[in-house]
Parts: sequence; structure tokens; C-alpha cells
Amino acid sequence: MSKRIAVVGLGVLGASVARSLTLQGAEVTVFERSAALAGTSGTSFAWTNSHSKNPRSYHDLNVAGLAEHDALAQNSAAQTWLVRNGNLEWAEDPTGADRLAASVAELADRGYPVEWITPQRARELVPDLRVPDHVADIAHYPTEGHVFPALLVSRLWGEARDHGARLRCPETVTGLSETDGGVRIELADGVAEADAVVLAVGRWTEALTASAGHRVPVADPDAAGSATVGMLGYTNPLPTRLDRVLTTPRLNVRPDGGGRLIVQGLDLDADADPANPLALDGYHAGQLCSRLNDLLDGTEGARLESLRIGQRAMPADGLTVAGFLGDRGRIYTLCTHSGVTLGPLLGRLAAQELLTGNTAEILTDFRPQRLIGQTDLPTLQPARFAGQQ
Repeated sequence: MSKRIAVVGLGVLGASVARSLTLQGAEVTVFERSAALAGTSGTSFAWTNSHSKNPRSYHDLNVAGLAEHDALAQNSAAQTWLVRNGNLEWAEDPTGADRLAASVAELADRGYPVEWITPQRARELVPDLRVPDHVADIAHYPTEGHVFPALLVSRLWGEARDHGARLRCPETVTGLSETDGGVRIELADGVAEADAVVLAVGRWTEALTASAGHRVPVADPDAAGSATVGMLGYTNPLPTRLDRVLTTPRLNVRPDGGGRLIVQGLDLDADADPANPLALDGYHAGQLCSRLNDLLDGTEGARLESLRIGQRAMPADGLTVAGFLGDRGRIYTLCTHSGVTLGPLLGRLAAQELLTGNTAEILTDFRPQRLIGQTDLPTLQPARFAGQQ
């Protein structure tokens, strides 16, 4: 008899674990309270990378996440969600240059693909790129890229459906409790039961794990100007040539399809507040468009079609959480700031641990037990410099 597993949340993580579970024969029901991609997955810069990812075990986990995307793409006749054209980054002042040089040296020592290139070479890669005259060295990360989250979820969730996964939406899960035979799932208007549950609920992780008696603390997703909050601008279609990620001192930018771009100014995130939406004709929108004009030819007349405030899913120590709550192997929790990079990998490993009992050693440092019951937690520093996320 197949194992009945409930998955809570239909973002990248939820879709990934649902797919992997169904491919291994599980009977899967996904509970989603509003719509697919309604949480952090829908407001993500979606840059696939493993730099500024420390400690070393976290770096290695993200490198494995990049490889998992490649493996998934190779098994697809129509790969549409993943672009691996690389990333370009430079510094604007001596302090930034020292920081970038140290980061590149660390990555090179770890065997991560990175090289220094000239502005001329950078413009060969991105013909419309405007590099400041004083910049002589540019870091090129050839294996990095970006994901279109909706297309990734369509691939993952589509295959899960093909193998029998069912969706209950809208359906709000309000609590969980273990029973003699499995897990009781408390809903806003009833109850459901399963042999096991996977939580992939992002910034709502703390409340649901607490309901199960094993609270996993997460950084406050509503704290204005904090590490969990950021803004993303989405432009109108523009006649500029950009096919990769740029992480520069004043602006991060990547393609979003159809000539549109996603833009992000990390210093501007200090003003991001989920409780106070920003105007499309206001200061922050104007800054993002002005910085884009400075960075790329063909962006004259750029305007933002939307300006969204993202709320990152970030465990309280900033690292990924992946593993069982308690010792009965019935409630599995996934929560990470690197959900786009790690989604396919974490989905496969969670399904492996749930269905076979085989432990994924690469997840050893990321079990929820390190945070459960902890009160002396660090204050996470927000990303404010190029190359941070």
C-alpha cells in the first residue's frame, strides 16, 4: 500500500517534494491556502548561485542544488525555466574591490567556477552593458544563472499531477499533531489525515511547527528594512540585450522574459516595508529606472509595471532547515532562503528520507533540531552589497 503524504504549500519547494514523492509511488495531496507561488517563490530574484554562502557545508549544498537543476533540465524535452548564462559583478570603490577580491579568492579556492575578465570581454557577453570607466576587473561566474519560478513550478507540479498528486486549494492548514497512526491535519473548516506531512510553507514555518510542538524559529518576515524584506521592480518590455544576471554595486538585474527585466537595489531595501506598498511613480521606482539607464543601453523610457515587496523565508540563523520534527519520522520541514537554487535538490532528498529512511548526509548541518528551543539567536544582517542575497 502506498504511503499517504500531505504537502503543505505550493511554491518551488512544495512542488518539488510533491513531484519527487509521486515519482517514488507515494499518494500525495498538496494543501495550498491561496494559490501556487503566492508566497516567497512569487517575489524572488531567482538567481541560482553559491557565493556568499557560508559555512562551507552551506556552499556545498548550494553547489549540489545547481547540479540538480542541470540534471532536471537534461531530463526535459522542453527546458524553459532555467537560464545558465552566467553572472557579472564588479566593485565601485576600494572597499568593495577588497570585498569582491576576497570573495572571488574564497570561491576559487573551493573550486567554484569564477574568473576575472576585462570590461571589453564583459561587453562581448552583454553588448549593451555600460561599465564605469574606472572599473578594470570584472568577476565572471559562468555557471550561475536564473530561474523563471512560475515555469519551474509548472514543470515540477505538472509532473506531480501526472503521477497522481491532488491539490486542495484554497485550504488553510492551521495545525498539526501526531497520532498513533500518522498525522492529524487541522484545517480552517475541518480535518484531514496522512501517514506523514511535509511543511514547505516558507515564512509561515514557525507557526505551523509550533502547532506540532517543535517550534522552528524564523526571522521576522514583516520587519521593515530587515534581512527578510526586499523590493523588486518589474519593467516594461525594453529593447536592450541582456541574457544573464548582473550583480553590480548599484543594481542587480536579470531578464524576466518578453523583454522585461527584474531590477533590485540592495541599498534601497532599507526602506522596504510589507505594510507600506511603494508607488510606481515614487522615489524608489525612479531610482531603479535611473540606475538601469546607467547600466544598459536600450533602457531609455524604462518604467516599472510593478514594484513588489518580497518577504524572504529565512530560518533564524540564516541557514536552511531540512529534516524531521521529533523522532517519529512523520513531520518533515523544509525552510530556506535559497529556495530557488535548492528547490529540486531538497525535494528529492526529502522524498528519499521520507520513503526509504536513507539519510542524506549533505543535510547533516541543516536539521531543525539546532533551532528548536533556542532563544539566543543571532540578528541577521541584511544584504546591502553586490553579490549578497
